[in-house]
Amino acid sequence: MKSLDVIAAVLLVIGGLNWLLVGAFNFDLVKFIFGMAPVLVRVIYVVVGLAAIYQMVQWKAIRSRWK
Repeated sequence: MKSLDVIAAVLLVIGGLNWLLVGAFNFDLVKFIFGMAPVLVRVIYVVVGLAAIYQMVQWKAIRSRWK
């Protein structure tokens, strides 16, 4: 489960940095990189969102696993 925790955390960092770029510079890095494949952009956004839900639901369990 620790590897899933790490993957979710990395996805959240990537998503957070993308939102920083959108908010500060109106630049969407995900669309810039994968803009030619709008379905892939949507999949990336969904996966990042699922990582956020996973982290939210599993917060206490993640904390206990990493002690």
